[in-house]
Amino acid sequence: MIPLEILALTLPLLGAILPWLLRKQHTLRNGCTVLLSLALLATVIQLLPAALQGESSSEDNSVVLGSIAPGLDFMLEVDALGLIFALVASSLWILNSIYSIGYMYRLYGADFEGQERYWSCFALAILAAMGIAFSGNLLTLFLFYELMTFSTWPLITHHRSAASKRSGRIYLFILVGSSTLLLLTAIVWTWVLTGTVRFEAGGILADSASPTQISLLILLFFFGTAKTAIFPLHQWLPNAMVAPTPVSALLHAVAVVKAGVFTVLKLSTMIIGPAAMQASWGAEVVAWFAAGTILLTSVIALSKQELKARLAYSTIGQLNYIVLGAAVAFPAALQGGALHIAMHAYGKITLFFAAGAIYVVSQKTRVDQLDGIGRRMPWTMTAFFIGTISTLGLPPMGGTWSKWLLCVGMIEAHQWAFLGTLLISTLLGLGYLLPIPIRAFFAKENAAAAVKGYEDHGEAPWACRIPLIVSALACLVLFFWPGIYAQLAAMIEGSAP
Repeated sequence: MIPLEILALTLPLLGAILPWLLRKQHTLRNGCTVLLSLALLATVIQLLPAALQGESSSEDNSVVLGSIAPGLDFMLEVDALGLIFALVASSLWILNSIYSIGYMYRLYGADFEGQERYWSCFALAILAAMGIAFSGNLLTLFLFYELMTFSTWPLITHHRSAASKRSGRIYLFILVGSSTLLLLTAIVWTWVLTGTVRFEAGGILADSASPTQISLLILLFFFGTAKTAIFPLHQWLPNAMVAPTPVSALLHAVAVVKAGVFTVLKLSTMIIGPAAMQASWGAEVVAWFAAGTILLTSVIALSKQELKARLAYSTIGQLNYIVLGAAVAFPAALQGGALHIAMHAYGKITLFFAAGAIYVVSQKTRVDQLDGIGRRMPWTMTAFFIGTISTLGLPPMGGTWSKWLLCVGMIEAHQWAFLGTLLISTLLGLGYLLPIPIRAFFAKENAAAAVKGYEDHGEAPWACRIPLIVSALACLVLFFWPGIYAQLAAMIEGSAP
C-alpha cells in the first residue's frame, strides 16, 4: 500500500502532468484537476488521527525517499505543524482551482495562451507545499522550498509582459539568492556542528553550538527564508502582483508565503529549539525586524490605491506576525503563529478572490473606484467585509484566535513593545481595509470611475463567486469552531506551557 505521504505528493504530480496530456479537452482537464484536489484533501485528512494521537512524529513513521550520504536522507514525516500547512494548502487548492476556471475563462477564454503551463505549475506548487509540510529534515525541506520558487516563477511571468518579466527577475533574485547564500549556508553549518539535519523536538543545536553560533544561525535561517517577506527582503511580494489574481491568491494564502512562515516555525521549534530562541540575541534581532516590517508595511498599505498592492502590503505585515511569534518562541506565541497560518490564509484568499471578482466584471483595480460597487456586487463585497474582519483578527471571525494567542505570547515574554506593535498594526489595518467595504455599500457610486464597456456590470460568475463565499464562511465557522487547527497548533513542540 502506498504511504499516505507519498500519495500526497503523487496527486499534485498527476495534476501537473494532465494539462499536457489533455491540451484540447478543457472540461475533462478541469474536472480532473478539481477531483485531484479533493482527493488530496481526503488524503491529508486520513493523516489526522495518528497525528492527533501523537503517533506520527517518530522515526518509525518516516518515509525515506532516497539518500545522498549516511545521515543525509530525503525523508517525509508527518507532524502537527506540517498538517496545519497541508490542510490549508489542500483545502484551498480546491477553491482556487474552481476560481481559476471562472476567472481565466471569463477574461481570456477556454483556450487561453499558456494554459498548460498555468495549470501544471499551479499543481507543482501544491506538490512543493506538500513536500515542505511533510519534510522530515532540512535537506528535504530545502529541496521542496526551491521547487516552490521555480514552480511559481512561470505563474508570475504568465502574461509575458515587460512588467511581469521584471517582477519574475526580482522574484528569483531575492528568493533564490537568499536561500542559496543564507539558508543553505545555515543548513550546512548545522550539519557540521551536529552531524544531523533531522527535525527533533526541542531542537538539535543547544548541545552542539555556542550561544554566538546559535544567534548567527538564527539570522542566517530567518533571513534566508525570504518567503516570509521580512524587511528588507520583502519587495518580491508586491512586485509579484502583476500575475493573474488566482496566482496572487496562491502566493498570499495557499502556498508560497505560507511555506516561508511554516519554515521559520519549524526552525524555531525543531532545529534551534524554543529555549535557545528565548535566550538568543539573534532571535531578538529577528523579532525587531519583524516588528518593524509589520509597522512599515501597514503604513505603506494606507498609501496604496491599487487594491492588490494594498492587499500585498497587508500580507507582508500579517506574515511577520508569524515571524514575530517564531522569534519570541514562548508557548502562546508559537501556538498563535501556527494557528495564524490557517486563519490568515482563509481571510486573505477571500480578499483576493473578491478583488479578482471585481476585476472580472468591472475592470476596476483601484480602491477609489469602488464606491457604491457593493450594491452591484453584494455577495462579493459582503465576503470582502468578512475577509477584512478575519484578517484584522476581530470577532466573530477565525483570525481572532490566532491574534489573541500572539498577544498572549507577547505578554508571556514581557515583550510590551511587540504587543504594542500588534495592536497598532490592527488599528492601521482598520484604516486601510475597513473603509473599502463600507464605502462599497454606503458611498454614492461614481459614474466617472466606470471602465468603458463595463458600466452595467453585475455580480461575478458563479465559478468565481462560490469559492469566495465558501472561504468567507470558513472565516466565520473558524471563530465558533477552530477545531482541528486549534488542536494541531496546541500540539506543536514548545507551544505547550
